[in-house]
Amino acid sequence: MDGTKREQIHPGSPVHIVLKKDQRSGTLTKGIVKDMLTKSPFHPHGIKVRLEGGEVGRVKEIIQEHSAE
Repeated sequence: MDGTKREQIHPGSPVHIVLKKDQRSGTLTKGIVKDMLTKSPFHPHGIKVRLEGGEVGRVKEIIQEHSAE
């Protein structure tokens, strides 16, 4: 899932974000959402979040956790 809808992202969600300094290269950073920084329900470039490690960026992908059955 892409990270453009706020309702799909919650604290504790594993995500890939793009940091401000990496916007040109598109390098993704993996982490766990700590805080939601975008207040609007939708953002075309991705919802801005703070990861548990302190990095701030826009969500490009929500990592789907697959449960073992």
